[in-house]
Amino acid sequence: MTTYLVAGGAGFFGEVLVRKLLERGEKVVCFDLNRPHFEHANLTVLQGDIREVAAVEQALEGVDVVHHNVAQVPVAKDRDLFWSVNRDGTRNLLEKAAEKGVRRFVYTSSSAVFGVPEQNPVTAATSPAPREAYGEAKLAGEHLCHDYAERGLSCSIIRPRTVLGTGRLGIFQILFEWIYQGRNVPVLGKGDNIYQFVHSDDLADACIAAGEAEEAGTFNIGTDRFGSMRDVLEKLVQHAGSKSRVKSVPAGLAEFGMKVTSAIGLSPLGPYHSLMYGRSMYFDIADAQAKLGYKPVYSNDEMFAATYDWYCANRDQILSGSLSGSKHQSAMKQRILTLVPYFL
Repeated sequence: MTTYLVAGGAGFFGEVLVRKLLERGEKVVCFDLNRPHFEHANLTVLQGDIREVAAVEQALEGVDVVHHNVAQVPVAKDRDLFWSVNRDGTRNLLEKAAEKGVRRFVYTSSSAVFGVPEQNPVTAATSPAPREAYGEAKLAGEHLCHDYAERGLSCSIIRPRTVLGTGRLGIFQILFEWIYQGRNVPVLGKGDNIYQFVHSDDLADACIAAGEAEEAGTFNIGTDRFGSMRDVLEKLVQHAGSKSRVKSVPAGLAEFGMKVTSAIGLSPLGPYHSLMYGRSMYFDIADAQAKLGYKPVYSNDEMFAATYDWYCANRDQILSGSLSGSKHQSAMKQRILTLVPYFL
């Protein structure tokens, strides 16, 4: 039986990955500051900080494959944490994984490493060019993976598009709540920017495949069925049977407002959100399809509908805080965003 370490296994995506591995009959060690929302006979939970070397070393005992999902996400808006967790913590995990001789190290990076791409689709040949601190720190983690690969540690890098799926909250909780209440939803300009998402189940399948593939590599992961931001939101409103309408707002003015309100703490959004909400980004996933056998199950529309339905079914518990966890697993305070629908 293979033993897997899922660092960040109590977070939104980490829990999905842990469950997938357990369903396959694997032995899993979850290493996280928090405890996951479930227990299992083959699951060992170690609570600890990736920045603490002794805790990392303990978590890696007897581990064959590492899935590294620990990260401070964009809504944290804390540059120091981005670097201490996303870069320095990654170095700790790589160093000890190399010492322990693990078979494969899979690092979950981010599409934020590409900033605003000069052209789409983003391919395996596209050079990363982050435009804000979160993306810079995630790219620093990638560079560390390449460094340790040169020393003999087999490292694969997974770059997902924006992730949805059962349990995904964070900024999406605000969107879902607006639609639940029948409030209007903004898009920047015409909303015709092409935007690709990925379902957490599909992403987990890709990560597991990367851990088992004969050769390591870097893989861009997203759905293969997607369209414009306006299109996916209008279809979600229709699916919800909501009175909401998707309304255009001036892109330049909205981006400026998002940046300012985020910087002074009036908005929960981070710099990456204002940078990318009105811009196109989508991946060419041919490399993952060919080398990992990656076959996404969910389209943009299907994953939005499924995630929204889960939100509605669990809304009371979510708003009461009883289902809270990581930032992506918790409801967010809207702050000044509460006013947005009234101006649409």
